[in-house]
Amino acid sequence: MYHQLKRKGYATAVDVLMDLEILSMTDYELWRNGKVLYLEKVCKVNLKKLSTILHEMRVYAKKGNLKPSFCVYKRWAVKKKNGQGKKLVIKLRFSKSGSEDIEKWYATHFVDTKKIEKIKEEKQVNSSDDKQ
Repeated sequence: MYHQLKRKGYATAVDVLMDLEILSMTDYELWRNGKVLYLEKVCKVNLKKLSTILHEMRVYAKKGNLKPSFCVYKRWAVKKKNGQGKKLVIKLRFSKSGSEDIEKWYATHFVDTKKIEKIKEEKQVNSSDDKQ
């Protein structure tokens, strides 16, 4: 989480799992494209270890005063059938059980609001430099 927070200002469960090499980018993409029923199926550790990782993320976030932000993960590559109307949204599943609490913790991003503000300020400075 530390490296994600330092780099992006927020941390996500899927990024932590990829950083720990529990989830590969290929498996993540298969899940995002709807080829895998639930994310836990392609993780390289058991459910107990996944649960511990999610718990440790929450503990770290609380100690660091990070703001929890729920995010809806939607399937990629969903196409309209007739080209009209809104694009169909298919919500992705994280856990084998489908438990609402477990799904919520996988989908929660932890945000360092101070770091996000700093990143925004840096972008504004850079974009104003580009205009000159």
